[in-house]
Formats: sequence, structure tokens, C-alpha cells
Amino acid sequence: MADAKTLQAVGVSHFFDVSRPFLQRVLARESRRSLRAVDDVSFTITQGTTFALVGESGCGKSTIARLAVGLYRPSNGDILFENQALSSARAQPAMRRRMNMIFQDPYASLNPRWRVTDIVAEPIRAFRLATRPNEVQGRVGSLLAQVGLTVRDGDKYPHEFSGGQRQRISIARALASEPDFLVCDEPTSALDVSVQAQILNLMRDLQQRLGLTYLFISHNLAVVRHMADRLGVMYLGRIVEQGPAEAIFQRPRHPYTRLLLDAIPDLEQVGRARTPVGGELPSPIAPPSGCAFHPRCPLALDRCRVEKPLHVMDGDVQVACHAVEEGRDD
Repeated sequence: MADAKTLQAVGVSHFFDVSRPFLQRVLARESRRSLRAVDDVSFTITQGTTFALVGESGCGKSTIARLAVGLYRPSNGDILFENQALSSARAQPAMRRRMNMIFQDPYASLNPRWRVTDIVAEPIRAFRLATRPNEVQGRVGSLLAQVGLTVRDGDKYPHEFSGGQRQRISIARALASEPDFLVCDEPTSALDVSVQAQILNLMRDLQQRLGLTYLFISHNLAVVRHMADRLGVMYLGRIVEQGPAEAIFQRPRHPYTRLLLDAIPDLEQVGRARTPVGGELPSPIAPPSGCAFHPRCPLALDRCRVEKPLHVMDGDVQVACHAVEEGRDD
């Protein structure tokens, strides 16, 4: 059971139509335009583990988060939940309740007009996990206690809590349906650093006690190192490197991963020359030819500008880079 597959993405792509209105296109003689937010992404998340996706804003991380819980449908490829097509799994209430999502902003993700008890109880009632009022109340109290709040907090409204406490309420609501799989879309990015540590420790503790599986989305590699078993590094819609998290942190292969790691503050590396991530993320509407990272890559050659790299294995790590394939990345 330890190697059971909870979620699989197989060649998943997702496009957004960003064309102008029909009449404007006709007058300007323009064709339709598509934004390729996710481009041929594949990964597997095994039961009870955390798979993290990192990358700059706009690389497609949050689109994958929404694809993983069925809020978007893939334009190409398949997503499987426990070896079953996600669309089929979502059509079954018993399967749908087993996946949930923790959103980025605890200020926007909670209904300000509802008391905390009603917010947390909503999934319990929706999936008929309890019907009698005293049983629902008991479940809500237990969930609040699990995330470090009290039963009396259930009588309050979201605006009466701090950001960290609101995110605890969001986690309690996500756990209310008794899920096995949680998508965590930058769950700590809106919080202060000290509060981030509390929420991350809470999530790890809940994972160990409840056997949860996480897809963890973040742009913060320091946070990811604390949480991830496996890591995928995204650039312009593609996963350019993925494998065991510690293996990537100890020896990053892709030039983009190296540049991201160089950006992490480290007191032990004071005085060491660092290479910042230069340039800006290209437009996903008109991505560069060949390797999308080549305009910013210090190792780019002519092949990188014309030929899209395939994924190759380097030990336990899968990487899409011509420099790694040719052995000129050292």
C-alpha cells in the first residue's frame, strides 16, 4: 500500500482562449490566440506523500492545482485518481469527498457572513457524513481541536481571527469531508513568516496522523524543502526537473533549478558569489522556440534555441535540458 498511486497526471496540457471578440478579430484579420498554461506535464503522487511544484508566478502551478481537483478539465492528456479517470471519480460523491483544496488566501476563501461552525459543517452536511445537529456539532468541535482552535471559536465570524487562525479554519473545513488527498495552493504565502512555520508544522502533523496525501504548490523553495518528499520544478508550463526533493536540493541539475536555489537566503553562504535569475518570464502566449528557458540560460547553445529538450533520467531525477544530456552542466 505504501506505493499506491493516489494521483497521476499523464501528458496533461491546458489552454486558455485569450482571443479578442469575434468582430474585432475579423476587422483586424487576426486568428484565435491561446495561452498554453500547462504543457505536457506528467507526474505521480503516491499515497501518504507530498509532491511539491515550485516556480515563478505565471508558470502554471495554480492551473495544475485546479486541474488536480477537477475545477478545470485538461485540454490534452489525462488525470487519474486512484487509477480512475478524475472526471469519473468526481461524478461519484463518495470519491469526490476524498479530495479537497486549501486555497492561498485565508481572507478570501471563507464566507464572512457565516459563523465558523457553519463554514466547517458545510462539507459534513453536503456529503451527509452526519445528520443530527449534535453529531454535526461534535464533528465540528473535533475538527477545530485538530487544528489548534477551540469549540467556542465556532461561534465567531472569520473577521475576528488572525490570518494564521483563518488558515487553520480553512484546513478544518478541508478536513471536514474526511479526504485522503489535499491540494494546497500556496497555503502560507499570505501569512507572516512566524505563522507560516506554525501552519506548515500543523500540516505535517495532520499528514502523519491521518495519512494524507498532498499536492503542495509554492514559489518558496525554503517552504518546499520543509514539506516535500518529491519535487517538480516548473517553467512556462512545463516540469523541467522532478525527482526526490532532497536529491534535487543537494544536486540540482537544470540551470533554472540552480538559479532558483541560489535565490534562497542562506547565512552559511554569505560572501559567496550568486547568480540571480536574469530576465523576465516570457509570455506563454508566444513562448520562445526550442527550450523555453534559453533566453535566460547561461548554458544555452544553438541547439537549445531550436530543439525542445526531452526528459532524460539523471540518477533518480528526471530533467529536460540539453546541457545535462550533453554533460556540459558541471
